[in-house]
Amino acid sequence: MQLKIMPKKKCLSAGRVPLILFLCQMISALEVPLDPKLLEDLVQPPTITQQSPKDYIIDPRENIVIQCEAKGKPPPSFSWTRNGTHFDIDKDPLVTMKPGSGTLIINIMSEGKAETYEGVYQCTARNERGAAISNNIVIRPSRSPLWTKEKLEPMILRNGQPLVLPCRPPIGLPPPIIFWMDNSFQRLPQSERVSQGLNGDLYFSNVLPEDTREDYICYARFNHTQTIQQKQPISVKVISAKSSRERPPTFLTPEGNASNKEELRGNVLSLECIAEGLPTPIIYWIKEDGILPINRTFYRNFKKTLQIIHVSEADSGNYQCIAKNALGAIHHTISVTVKAAPYWIMAPQNLVLSPGEDGTLICRANGNPKPRISWLTNGVPIEIAPDDPSRKIDGDTIIFSNVQERSSAVYQCNASNEYGYLLANAFVNVLAEPPRILTSANTLYQVIANRPALLDCAFFGSPLPTIEWFKGAKGSALHEDIYVLHENGTLEIPVAQKDSTGTYTCVARNKLGMAKNEVHLEIKDPTRIIKQPEYAIVQRGSTVSFECKVKHDQTLVPTVMWLKDNGELPSDERFTFEKEQLVVADVSDDDGGTYTCVANTTLDSVSASAVLSVVAPTPTPAPIYDVPNPPFDLELTNQLDKSVQLSWTPGNDNNSPITKFIIEYEDAMHQAGLWHYQAEVSGTQTTAQLKLSPYVNYSFRVMAVNGIGRSLPSQASEQYLTKAAEPDTNPTAVEGLGSEPDNLVITWKPLNGFESNGPGLQYKVSWRQKDGDDEWTSVFVANVSKYIVSGTPTFVPYLIKVQALNDAGFAPEPAVVMGHSGEDLPMVAPGNVRVNVVNSTLAEVHWDPVPLKSIRGHLQGYRIYYWKAQNSSKRNRRHIEKKILTFQGSKTHGMLPGLEPFSHYTLNVRVVNGKGEGPASPDKVFNTPEGVPSAPSSLKIVNPTLDSLTLEWDPPSHPNGILTEYTLKYQPINSTHELGPLVDLKIPANKTRWTLKNLNVSTRYKFYFYAQTSAGSGSQITEEAVTTVDEGAGKAMASRQVDIATQGWFIGLMCAVALLILILLIVCFIRRNKGGKYPVKEKEDAHADPEIQPMKEDDGTFGEYSDAEDHKPLKKGSRTPSDRTVKKEDSDDSLVDYGEGVNGQFNEDGSFIGQYSGKKEKEPAEGNESSEAPSPVNAMNSFV
Repeated sequence: MQLKIMPKKKCLSAGRVPLILFLCQMISALEVPLDPKLLEDLVQPPTITQQSPKDYIIDPRENIVIQCEAKGKPPPSFSWTRNGTHFDIDKDPLVTMKPGSGTLIINIMSEGKAETYEGVYQCTARNERGAAISNNIVIRPSRSPLWTKEKLEPMILRNGQPLVLPCRPPIGLPPPIIFWMDNSFQRLPQSERVSQGLNGDLYFSNVLPEDTREDYICYARFNHTQTIQQKQPISVKVISAKSSRERPPTFLTPEGNASNKEELRGNVLSLECIAEGLPTPIIYWIKEDGILPINRTFYRNFKKTLQIIHVSEADSGNYQCIAKNALGAIHHTISVTVKAAPYWIMAPQNLVLSPGEDGTLICRANGNPKPRISWLTNGVPIEIAPDDPSRKIDGDTIIFSNVQERSSAVYQCNASNEYGYLLANAFVNVLAEPPRILTSANTLYQVIANRPALLDCAFFGSPLPTIEWFKGAKGSALHEDIYVLHENGTLEIPVAQKDSTGTYTCVARNKLGMAKNEVHLEIKDPTRIIKQPEYAIVQRGSTVSFECKVKHDQTLVPTVMWLKDNGELPSDERFTFEKEQLVVADVSDDDGGTYTCVANTTLDSVSASAVLSVVAPTPTPAPIYDVPNPPFDLELTNQLDKSVQLSWTPGNDNNSPITKFIIEYEDAMHQAGLWHYQAEVSGTQTTAQLKLSPYVNYSFRVMAVNGIGRSLPSQASEQYLTKAAEPDTNPTAVEGLGSEPDNLVITWKPLNGFESNGPGLQYKVSWRQKDGDDEWTSVFVANVSKYIVSGTPTFVPYLIKVQALNDAGFAPEPAVVMGHSGEDLPMVAPGNVRVNVVNSTLAEVHWDPVPLKSIRGHLQGYRIYYWKAQNSSKRNRRHIEKKILTFQGSKTHGMLPGLEPFSHYTLNVRVVNGKGEGPASPDKVFNTPEGVPSAPSSLKIVNPTLDSLTLEWDPPSHPNGILTEYTLKYQPINSTHELGPLVDLKIPANKTRWTLKNLNVSTRYKFYFYAQTSAGSGSQITEEAVTTVDEGAGKAMASRQVDIATQGWFIGLMCAVALLILILLIVCFIRRNKGGKYPVKEKEDAHADPEIQPMKEDDGTFGEYSDAEDHKPLKKGSRTPSDRTVKKEDSDDSLVDYGEGVNGQFNEDGSFIGQYSGKKEKEPAEGNESSEAPSPVNAMNSFV
């Protein structure tokens, strides 16, 4: 609880010294808080805390409970008076008092009557410090009497006549509520023509035939007893007349032209005028010489009743009601007088004084008429109370001076006039108490930033303590006049900031002692709606969404709720929440209104609203779909240093809903004419809160996007130049690398104009050695992105930072990066180089690493130079070719692949850094062992005879060692490409020519030839050759047959000539009666019939008969030169690549059945050829 201090004076210390906040003390009185802990040991006179109302109407069916509760120390005792005399509750068995309370319970439910206990009751609470009394409580039982029985005659009227149906309910306590109903308990309809008066009567300005009924019933409801009484039904019959005569208004109530009305202050003033007439009159109200109070005036009962609530003396005056219809007007003046029961201007307050102090009790009241003030002490009129020299009565004030403990008492002030009275208790408690702080220790206060923070220090003490505030556990200084100290001890920080967070100490002192208490203050970020719902116009049946994005303190949990027209949302599944949006589907006309997003936390609440307008869908012809029209009417509002709100009006969406808006900006200061992407928002928004950078001359444009595409840009908005500010960022890509051994080159990626945030962009370049104790060295540069530090040691690590600044200030502290000054060539060569030959083509090299300091740079790796020693002849022809292999990092070994076998190699190793290579290690020599040789360089067949072939070759180009021998393998190939037995022959290594004898005549052979060293056999070379019949014919036959047999086109040509051949056969058969069938040669006989010559390849004609008597085999054509040399690269034109072979075969009738195959190239037939015409018989034998 807070301690309310009476004096008005307060003072605050000022200046730059530690600020101690003092509550300047005046000798005055204070109020004792009703704090339970304080009251446990603090003597205090009684205080009435609860009592029954002055006019207490009871239900006679229930027990009577008269309340009287009080507090004090020691606890007070209670007594009662009834009708001014002592009420001895012990003598009445029906009356009991609640334990520890003064509340009376009168048990009338078992026996007794309520009327017996009617009267005026008053309660007294008393202890050793004084006595407090309650109001006079008037007890009356409620009454709900029955209507007196009466005989009501039917009422018969003509159409248009006035009528008053009397109610005249019985007098009850409290008065009943009147209403008219029929037999079905349905309320009778009322209007300007028919209405109920304040007295309960039912008034008809004129009757109509439909008013005829027999059950006009007046009901009286007595709320206190929850009973309803019913009057006898009244019958009304309206006779229709042919014509009703119209008449001007006449008042049914009140009567005459003027009347008076008296009302008490604070009540409701009700004035009534009901008029009859035909047509029905209308009522108007005015106040003479004044106006009706706007906020307190209400019209009831179709303007027939004027009500003014909370009426005051100023509402006195003349009020005029005017009744008017087409035939005239009348008026009635009501003179209103407002009286007032007593009301407080200043009620007396409790006083707590220390011995010797002074004080006052003031009791001021007003009323009409002016109330009389009287004082009592401990419930006794002060005139007959024991005298106290410390007090003096001066009308409505009691003055106390130099009080002592015996001056403690309870005083009562009574203010009364003819309309009522007021009674107030106020005690004077004389105490001597050291300070006490009532606020709980270590109370935590949580406050939103930029709002006032109130730190409580509720205290008590007598005499009144002074209050001091300190910040921090050690009493840290509070400078400047930014604190306010309230009289109740509360410390106010008018605008709390983040740095206001901390511990505050409140210290209370008086002459009897000191007390202190610590409280804690936390400042929270305010809750903000950073994306507000926006005004929307939608068509019926469509969907609309409102966005509400909330930003809040991370330690607070917000709740977001939506309201419609300040009430709850309709309970409808069409209203859904999606993340930070309210979505309304299938919008109807009733959905129009104001939608409010409310975000609450335990400390604050914010809201934002938007209006939804629902329009009818516009019927349109067949829609034309296109990109949207550009937005227009761009406007900038809420222009702040780093943000601005852009609003626009969307263009026509051309029948494809706009899905989003794209916002672009132009920086006219730095990049005029170049538009950049700024933001994009949903298609339902027409405003956007844009974040801005300092020192940019912004223009904005907006493009709309729908399902078809993007609109043209809008016209540019007005320009907005943001204020300059310090840079937000520092340069990136900061590096430190030396270009020379004695420098450090610091480079960075500079800020662009947009990032500079202001004029005067510079860079603060700072550096120092990483491992040294030097301070940072800094320079300021502008318009560059590089700075060279000279005179640095070689390859030393440096710490580097580059900070941006401009005329507005520095960017945030930059990150520190590490660089190195310039590198120099390594100083030391790798040592202990070792070579391990793995095989004839691979060696492994090992070396010891060089000391790191000798590298003088970033270690890139190690580089091996190696070369093959050349013989003297080759060395003279060309320079030695060195090969290089680099091994990254700190590796100390590596493999050398691709070496030549049986070679002499030399190598050295060097270390490499960013500057280059260091010195070479001493040359290391190693030899590779022998390997298998390469294939012989060439192989050719020369001088073929009937049974021999001569082979000539060149040694391998890469012997890879010392040749030991050659191996020749060969085997015959028959006409079906079947291979014969393989013959293996060893030839000395010093030979380059070899003749094979005793070969089969006219037989094709395939040869496999390779060299050997001690390491094994090398690659082989192959070739094919044929033993001959004779030199000329053999060549021709081989060439023709083989080539024809391998030509697919030739077979097709022969088929095409077949028809011509059939004709020729007939002619030849007539002219020559010669023919015969030639015996079929055996398959292994490779000789062709000398009578038959194959076709010539070059022209497709038939060859001549051969006169040779010996049968020479057909010899395959070859692309070998005339010297019969067979080279390795031509060896794939061999028999294997052809079809079935060389030798043609014939049927028993001499028909040729060999297959034509061979290479496509044409070769001339070798040997003798005849110029004679071809023989048709031979042709027939060949192709039939």
